[in-house]
Amino acid sequence: SSSLRAKALAERFPFLYASAGVHPHEAKTLTDEALTQIEALTRHNKVVALGEIGLDYFYDRSPREVQRAAFERQLALARDLGLPVIIHSREAAADTMDIMRGYAAGMRAVIHCYSYSVEMAKEYVKMGYYIGVGGVVTFKNARRLKETVKEIPLESIVLETDCPYLAPEPFRGKRNSSLNLPYVAKEIAVIKEISCEKVVQQTEINARRLY
Repeated sequence: SSSLRAKALAERFPFLYASAGVHPHEAKTLTDEALTQIEALTRHNKVVALGEIGLDYFYDRSPREVQRAAFERQLALARDLGLPVIIHSREAAADTMDIMRGYAAGMRAVIHCYSYSVEMAKEYVKMGYYIGVGGVVTFKNARRLKETVKEIPLESIVLETDCPYLAPEPFRGKRNSSLNLPYVAKEIAVIKEISCEKVVQQTEINARRLY
């Protein structure tokens, strides 16, 4: 239902595009009928990706084996349709990597709201995937994400919000929106010791290549 609302918004506003998919929280709802509905949605010219899909072992709102099966089925659909995927992964680093290696080789993907190690980020970059960086990078205690941003190429980073969550400093704890993306770009510029303009320019190129 939320994918349908996203498509409706994309139809209403020229500057918006949508994705469609079943989040791991709702993996138990991915019936054959639901998968057919997702496929129909993705054939709309303003639905440009399949997602968020993936694994969430933090909340476990769907059984883990059900999450894995739903993840694999949706990756297969995205491959058939030639669409990029937006990957949600929380407390499921090893299983996510294994499934991406087994089912998503050569596909376009972003590891959304990246929260794992620098070493794993480098592996995803080698596989041709993008790393999604949002407001968390501005947090003082986000040492691991800051290190990841420093160590991976700018060409492998896309800017994100995770709206309405994870607003950057100085708005931490408030409702997030795309209006806050400049704070993310500025922090990446500081970390990488380059101009903010360069960050904005390159991450736009990256997003266009991804989607």
